Amino acid sequence: MAEEIKAWEEISREEIFSKYGRGMEKVVFKLPDNKEYDFYLKTETSFVCVLALTKNKEIILAKQFRPGPKKILFEMPGGAIDGNEDLIGAAERELLEETGYAGKAQFVTECILDAYSTAKRYCLVVTDCEKIAEQKLDATEFIQVDLVSLSEFRQLLRKGQMSDVEVGYLGLDFLGLL
Repeated sequence: MAEEIKAWEEISREEIFSKYGRGMEKVVFKLPDNKEYDFYLKTETSFVCVLALTKNKEIILAKQFRPGPKKILFEMPGGAIDGNEDLIGAAERELLEETGYAGKAQFVTECILDAYSTAKRYCLVVTDCEKIAEQKLDATEFIQVDLVSLSEFRQLLRKGQMSDVEVGYLGLDFLGLL
């Protein structure tokens, strides 16, 4: 029988870089074999991501340029959680700011961003959305709002050319729309 996996012991942590809510830390761990190894972890702000649907079951997407992949992507609205803001409030605020839409928000789940990041992605759905305002974008946001059908959205998810694919699937599953 295999030995049970154990948590590693953190030996040291050093900030390498930090700016705009993102950074990099060098963290040294002692592994179960008592050897020490360094790992470089992304330190990032946790954020909300929203699968938003209109009353007609159209998906509200934010189309924007993303610097990492250097592409224009369809994304679900979302962003950083401000201070002590609750998740529902953060989701409603981000959706309204980025798209001008508002509706009924519900928490779905929390996701680990990846194995080398400190961030958490909080997945929410907002249903029965209606456009109630104009966008209020940050200085670095240039967003085109697109409404797509459920079938078009599923095709976008299958192509994997979105940054929040798991939120799309988790949200559709939560709503019984897979």
